[in-house]
Amino acid sequence: MTALNQDHFDIIIVGGGMAGATMAIALAPLHLNIALIEAYPYQAQGQPSFDDRCLALAWSSKQIYQSMGIWDDLAQREDGFSAIKDIHISDRGHIGVTRLNHEKEGVPALGYVVESRVMGEVLLNKIKQYEHIQLFCPATIEQLDTHPDVVKATLSVDQKKIKINADLLIIADGVNSKTRDLLGIQTHQKSYGQTAIIANIETEIPHNNRAFERFTDSGPLALLPLTRHRCSLVWTARDDQRDHLMALNEADFCQALQQRFGYRLGKIQKVGHRVAYPLVSMTINNDTLADQSRIALIGNAAHGVHPVAGQGFNLGLRDISALAELIATEIKGHKQGDSGHQSLLDAYWQWRQADIKQVSRITEGLITLFSNQSIPLALLRNSGLLIADSLSPLKHAIVHEAMGNGLLQGKLTKMAVGQSLY
Repeated sequence: MTALNQDHFDIIIVGGGMAGATMAIALAPLHLNIALIEAYPYQAQGQPSFDDRCLALAWSSKQIYQSMGIWDDLAQREDGFSAIKDIHISDRGHIGVTRLNHEKEGVPALGYVVESRVMGEVLLNKIKQYEHIQLFCPATIEQLDTHPDVVKATLSVDQKKIKINADLLIIADGVNSKTRDLLGIQTHQKSYGQTAIIANIETEIPHNNRAFERFTDSGPLALLPLTRHRCSLVWTARDDQRDHLMALNEADFCQALQQRFGYRLGKIQKVGHRVAYPLVSMTINNDTLADQSRIALIGNAAHGVHPVAGQGFNLGLRDISALAELIATEIKGHKQGDSGHQSLLDAYWQWRQADIKQVSRITEGLITLFSNQSIPLALLRNSGLLIADSLSPLKHAIVHEAMGNGLLQGKLTKMAVGQSLY
């Protein structure tokens, strides 16, 4: 990465994973000098953002990446992405089913699935094209000081201390953000008592671009279509089941998964490397955030939701596109625009609150509804699935919320509807 040999930047982004790298690229056409700080070497197995997980990208998220020029780079790769053309939603042990189809919505796909590793490679290659993005990696922040007119940071890089400053600090280092903690920004966190077990699998019957969401008594189980006839598995299990499931050999794990999922894709023939992640919800304590100057939170550093509706990273992309739009408007409107002034940051946080709260409510509601095994609730939810499957207006509304362009999202960004900021 080209060194800028400077200590002042327009923007510092802490966290060079999926959210931070995307944020840097979204802002790159403004020709701002950006410092991107990442604690983990990108080629290391411990790099948490570009691992074996997969991203379920809503239609609006595809539009955001299209506006940034990332989607064309993905499309050139054989393993770039797989389209979700149909979604099958069911409740294990009950007859209720809802089926969603892309043709009935008049779109090429309802969403897309991209492997984190693949997206990481594309993002890093893109970053290398911009000389005004300086990557500090591996690097950690030793000290942060925020002031009304500047943010000052002391970095530890190769056992050396480096002091830099900027007009704006964007925090993008995940749900357990050390940067957020360093500034004293508090959060409200709640454990779901559940673990997401992630793996790629191969099945007897090709997925034909179908995604499956199956609700079970231990939590939702999702299979998402991948390239090369594979599926990405997200199996939500109770915490007390985690060690047992992770210790199973491949054959026994396939059998246990078969019992949970059924035979809609025939026999489950192969399971790849398994990884387990504890599930928590997280919201920001706005009072402690209000005490800060020149700070913006994006992605999992700003919110944490259950993966039941597949909205976590999509929510973060909408953060990124909103913040980028406000900064672009500021820079283009003023010759010496200030990307970190408080009115801009207040507008950003206010813009994002409706979407964040609505997604949190929906995911919490789904977990409550589908985790309770009482007979009345089972009848209610199965009636709901059957009604949603038969009523086109209701199904249409559900699909567009999942696609990220529904009414509940509030004001959409320019990039989310396919427009360029520049």
